[in-house]
Amino acid sequence: MATKTELEAGVLEKAVEEPKEPEEFRVILLNDDFTTMEFVVTVLMLVFHKDLGEATRIMLDVHRRGRGMVGVFTYDIAVTKVNRVHAMARDNGFPLKCIMEKA
Repeated sequence: MATKTELEAGVLEKAVEEPKEPEEFRVILLNDDFTTMEFVVTVLMLVFHKDLGEATRIMLDVHRRGRGMVGVFTYDIAVTKVNRVHAMARDNGFPLKCIMEKA
C-alpha cells in the first residue's frame, strides 16, 4: 500500500490559465440614398437601445460621413445586432446595411 507522501508526489498541479478578454467588434451603420432618417433613428432606438438624442446624433453621422459607429460588442452580440438591423430593413423595404469590424 502506498504511503501518504508517495500519493502526494504523484499529484499533478493544474496550470491556472488567466481568462482572456473576449474580442470586441465595432458595429457600424452605412449610409444609402433610400433609407429614411426616421427609420435609422427607429433602428438605433429599438436594436441598440439609444435614446432619441443619441440616435439622432448617430443618424446624422451616418448621413454626413457615410457611416456611423453604433457601439462596441462581443462577437455574438455584434452578429445578432447586425442581423436584426438587416431583418428590420428588409421587412420595411429599405436597403440599410450594417457591418462589424474588429475594435
